[in-house]
Amino acid sequence: MYYKTKAYRVFNGFNMIFIGLLGLACILPLVHILAVSFSEKAAVSGNLVNFWPVGFNLDAYAKTMDNKQFLISLWISFERVVLGTAVSMLVVILAAYPLSKDRGAFKGRMTIMWYFVITMLFSGGLIPSYILISKLQLNNSIWALVLPGAVSVWNMILLMNFFRNVPVELEEAALIDGANHLQTMWKIYLPVSMPALATLSLFTLVGHWNSWFDGLIYMTRPEKYPLATYLQTIVVSHNLKDLITNVNDVEKLTQRSVQAAQIFIAAVPVLLVYPFLQRHFVKGMVIGAVKE
Repeated sequence: MYYKTKAYRVFNGFNMIFIGLLGLACILPLVHILAVSFSEKAAVSGNLVNFWPVGFNLDAYAKTMDNKQFLISLWISFERVVLGTAVSMLVVILAAYPLSKDRGAFKGRMTIMWYFVITMLFSGGLIPSYILISKLQLNNSIWALVLPGAVSVWNMILLMNFFRNVPVELEEAALIDGANHLQTMWKIYLPVSMPALATLSLFTLVGHWNSWFDGLIYMTRPEKYPLATYLQTIVVSHNLKDLITNVNDVEKLTQRSVQAAQIFIAAVPVLLVYPFLQRHFVKGMVIGAVKE
């Protein structure tokens, strides 16, 4: 009866309008960038492009695919996402499983838990982190982008709470059948925790893909930049020397259209991955945030 009241219908209507406007605010900038990337030079230079291409020009994408530095940075980002997500999820799973046990099954659990929580509140800072990476000689390597953020305490707490919702009878049955803790985690906990794993993998993937600052400070050579760092140098820092170098391209392209093409290409991988994980997203977040 509550869902049939007039007040609820009005409230639901306002919610739908608000969510629709919020969705448009997120989508329209991407649509504008796509329109600029497909538009002709005169329209882009005259700021005549809104949400639909003026003319049709694929030269910006052709120029982008000919940009060696862009392709190298794209490959580094793919490598970082795959390696970083795999390492981070492995570490998070191995930490969350034992910490999901109660104090009787895992003595010293609260001490270790507080050790992790303190790292969420305090960090060594940027300079000590840079010195550590330099002393380990990880500069200009993919590990400088992967290892510093491998342990996400927030993700570990979410997964730990999800594990604590798994019926203990399943674990007891596996242990009675002779399974050890590693087998129980692999064959019992992980299969039933796919919503949480998909959600946390999405968080980790997007975080690695969009991260640009660590590439800027840990990579001393531009050819080692991940894609987000490379885009930051041309969009924010206005380092445009590699965008248009051919005289013939100047007649057909503007720096802005090439930038738009590169930004849109950088957004495509996340747009392709998200729909496959979306159905797990809400369930994983809600169940993982219930218990302490």
